[in-house]
Amino acid sequence: MLYYITGGERSGKSAYAQNLALQLSENPIYLATSRIWDEDFGQRVQRHQEERDSRWSNLEAEKELALPELKNRVVVIDCVTLWLTNFFTDTQNNRDESLRLAKESLNRLLKIDATFIIISNEIGMGLHAQTHVGRKFTELQGWMNQYIAAKADYAVFMVSGLPLELKSQDKERQHV
Repeated sequence: MLYYITGGERSGKSAYAQNLALQLSENPIYLATSRIWDEDFGQRVQRHQEERDSRWSNLEAEKELALPELKNRVVVIDCVTLWLTNFFTDTQNNRDESLRLAKESLNRLLKIDATFIIISNEIGMGLHAQTHVGRKFTELQGWMNQYIAAKADYAVFMVSGLPLELKSQDKERQHV
């Protein structure tokens, strides 16, 4: 099962995803995709880990998401933007190679028998990126978001803390 949660920064995506995970499992996994770029970001990551209680298991994966520990679990993956940044940085900003590698990684992940809740950002809805590299990353993000959404069983767009259902297999299903 694949849930896809997208929206703008501070739109309520993570809270929604975590509440959903706790509805689906007593002991979900939180799979973080970010690299610790600097001390400030490291403190932010630590603060987020401390906000989750003992029901959660925390794992980290910079690029390869298909970890054996995920089988038969409910997994929140946070987030696509930071995950793509790792590919984009490692390929020296090669948008097409990053997209290829990210799709391959996602496809391996989706072969695992588990429930995934993937969080992403809609970064192309605001101002137009001012740099060539910024525009390439926005394209990468948008294309990967479309790829994930097409594979998703459920898709939700978060706006001001409110979920807007984009895609659902079961119209009777109540969301958090």
